[in-house]
Amino acid sequence: MRILVVEDDPDLARQLEAALGDAGYVVDLAADGEEGHFLGDTEPYDAVILDLGLPVIDGLTVLERWRRAGRSMPVLLLTARGRWSEKVTGFDAGADDYVTKPFQMEEVLARLRALIRRAAGHASSELSCGPLTLDTSRGRVALDGAPVKLTAQEFRLLSYLMHHQDQVVSRTELTEHLYSQDFDRDSNTIEVFVGRLRKKIGGDFIETVRGLGYRLAAAEKDAEGAGAKEGAQDAS
Repeated sequence: MRILVVEDDPDLARQLEAALGDAGYVVDLAADGEEGHFLGDTEPYDAVILDLGLPVIDGLTVLERWRRAGRSMPVLLLTARGRWSEKVTGFDAGADDYVTKPFQMEEVLARLRALIRRAAGHASSELSCGPLTLDTSRGRVALDGAPVKLTAQEFRLLSYLMHHQDQVVSRTELTEHLYSQDFDRDSNTIEVFVGRLRKKIGGDFIETVRGLGYRLAAAEKDAEGAGAKEGAQDAS
């Protein structure tokens, strides 16, 4: 998952970048509202952490411009302001959640996970695809209850596919959501990690849709479908 952090305090921005990186996210940083608006308007993000008190363009204006332009990514506001009226203004401008400084980093991460889950239509922190489960809060993957050890890149790839299971996801989309803006998008990295992931979770979960990309679907569904098809052939 790829996150944009728009924060003018360099120390706090580095802390957020480090915490998000440790939690498995890819992070782009912007130090003012102008840069933040440009990145959020031109790059695909799974969520944005946006400070309201930004130089050049304030955070509220940035958010309003995104929403008017149809940018629908979840936005978590950060602010030192504590008055309820300013929180209401932020929500009315299109914010999805709100954290007041100072805050605990664990709270920011928990709220961010919840926003990403809800945006993808998931209510629980544990995502399931047949016997395959991924715990977004603990960063754990299991197959038939047995833990599966993944690298950070493999986990990011599986997490994105799990959030968008039963949907066809293109290689370009995966690259844009799993790597920062300066990543070499002409490489075959996605194909390499898909291959490694298939070896660890089994080859039936990730389907290659020729010319379009990949789709994650429960292997047991495929097996049931194949059995039904064989039964129909036998009956005929």
